[in-house]
Amino acid sequence: MKARTAFLVLLTAGVVGTAAWLVFFSPVLGVRSIDIVGNLTVPKERIEQQAGVPDLHPLATVNLAEVEGRVLGIRQLAGAKVDRIWPGTLRIEVVEREPVAVIQVGDKYAIIDKHGVVIEVETALPPLLPVLKVDRPAEGDPAMMAALQVIDAVPDEVAGKVRQVRAGTAEGVTLELSDGRTVIWGGTDRPQEKGRILTSLLKREKAAQYDVSSPDVVTLK
Repeated sequence: MKARTAFLVLLTAGVVGTAAWLVFFSPVLGVRSIDIVGNLTVPKERIEQQAGVPDLHPLATVNLAEVEGRVLGIRQLAGAKVDRIWPGTLRIEVVEREPVAVIQVGDKYAIIDKHGVVIEVETALPPLLPVLKVDRPAEGDPAMMAALQVIDAVPDEVAGKVRQVRAGTAEGVTLELSDGRTVIWGGTDRPQEKGRILTSLLKREKAAQYDVSSPDVVTLK
């Protein structure tokens, strides 16, 4: 009886040990493919390389947080989530930064997202994106962040016409439209009211300047 019990204990230990070896050390349950979703402009190959996970590395021992951190080293990405899909797939879901404006730096153009993060730098002015003019173009600068909030708040009907955004202060944001008209937006307060009023005015009133900084007292020149 004792011999049988000892045999069963050894057998169980052997099975557990083999299972542990298969899961944590063997390439049998290693990474055989990397599934990347959410990327539109960043190549899959670049994300795979940045992830830095070798083929057949045991899936169970992949440090998901470290992989996420490495992937977020790509400036075009705002978010990344890594999961294990058994038996051998690593899934990386990414969120790309959306370009919203351009800042001219010397003879180059820095494309930034709504948080002021530089996504990439181009040698030619990108089409369709408004040029942002601020005294201190840096992440966290109050005037710059206010201007970016205003760009995000401008209604779609108007957004395509905005060619330049100026902000001397956080309360002094001005839009210049492609047809030469100017919009004094002011601060980031009451964005929906300002957007609704501006959209209506541009359709029915001809003026060189529209001041919607105070929605209660709108002026035209």
